[in-house]
Amino acid sequence: MRTDDSTATTTATATPVSAAEADVRRYYDLVDAGDVPGLVGLFTPDATYHRPGYEPFAGHEGLTRFYGGARVIRTGRHTLTKVLVEGSDIAVHGEFNGELHDGTTVALRFADFFQVTPDGRFGRRDTFFFAPLV
Repeated sequence: MRTDDSTATTTATATPVSAAEADVRRYYDLVDAGDVPGLVGLFTPDATYHRPGYEPFAGHEGLTRFYGGARVIRTGRHTLTKVLVEGSDIAVHGEFNGELHDGTTVALRFADFFQVTPDGRFGRRDTFFFAPLV
């Protein structure tokens, strides 16, 4: 198991970041940049995404529909505070600060769980919030 604190500095003795962990970190960068094709490409064609307040999103089409307009968040930034890797499972704890489409600002903590498939892409993602639905 690997625990990584995103605020830690890298040293010569640091454990290298796995490809899966690097992809999870890249995923949040792509979400924050609004790069829908880039982030959807990190998922398998039959991936599912489970998020409070929505029916599960299935496949690239469902993910594109969500990130392309169904998502209530207009803009924002994810800050990862902890990433745990155990085999093909990755758990993320972090904070999100942003703005909803209606202009409301939002600041909340979240937890995400990713399942990585043998080809290195995400087959499933589950999100949990420490706040009312967003």
